[in-house]
Amino acid sequence: MDYGSSRKVRGMPERVRIGIVKMGCIGTMPLLEFLLDERADREDLEVRVVGSGAKMSPEETAEVSERLLEFKPHIAIAISPNATLPGPTKSRELLLKAGIPTIVISDLPAKKIVDQLKAQGYGYIIVEADSMIGARREFLDPIEMALFNSDIIKVLSVTGVFQIIYTELENVITAIKKGEPPTLPQIIVTKEIAVDAAGFQNPYAKAKAMASYEISRKVADLTVEGCFVVKERERYVPIIAAAHEMMRVASKLADEARELEKSGDAVLRTPHSKDGTILKKRKLNEKPESPAY
Repeated sequence: MDYGSSRKVRGMPERVRIGIVKMGCIGTMPLLEFLLDERADREDLEVRVVGSGAKMSPEETAEVSERLLEFKPHIAIAISPNATLPGPTKSRELLLKAGIPTIVISDLPAKKIVDQLKAQGYGYIIVEADSMIGARREFLDPIEMALFNSDIIKVLSVTGVFQIIYTELENVITAIKKGEPPTLPQIIVTKEIAVDAAGFQNPYAKAKAMASYEISRKVADLTVEGCFVVKERERYVPIIAAAHEMMRVASKLADEARELEKSGDAVLRTPHSKDGTILKKRKLNEKPESPAY
């Protein structure tokens, strides 16, 4: 994989400080910090999260990013939909200007600026399947929003996206713990990269996961059409409703893939140890082995 430039980390910190700026919402966002410490027992990390809520104007994102700088993080993660927008851009610029190595996590529209991100020294993880929600008032209420996000979280969990995110972040954390300059990830997560990371043993499970990822990726085609292109209500409402039905089907396929792996007692589990080492196991009743990677 292609990786970007790094910045010097002085000394070997007793605990690595990770700062996360959340702006708006995408599927990778709600559980991000918990991917790094799923049992809340790691002794090598301090994590702080700030957020601008649903809105992400430059003024709001700048305010929360400046608050994060008070924490003096060793590494910052700026996560948002569409990282090309002024708000997310302002946030990462403030972080990088302060000398904080910064990783951008975003969705498909951020592919437009990958060359710029690379040239400026940012890390990035762009998830193609983290598709836009159907944000029309006639259709999207709080419950529909929550259901869509629950479906996409299952897709990202099973297909390997979350595996990529916490593994890549762990590589950065490990370098900082050693007092070395971290190498920041620069990854566009395609369907093949995702399912390879998921570690499926059953080929049908892998195929179902790939189908799940690809359907989820295609959801954005309909939501963008229904939210920004089509103007007539009688046309755009069924279009975005169809997009949400696609995400529901993608979630069901992801669940089926997981069940196939469970039926063979072959689910890949990679828990963190207290010192942050990623362990590994397959059989349900066996102990995790170390290290996984």
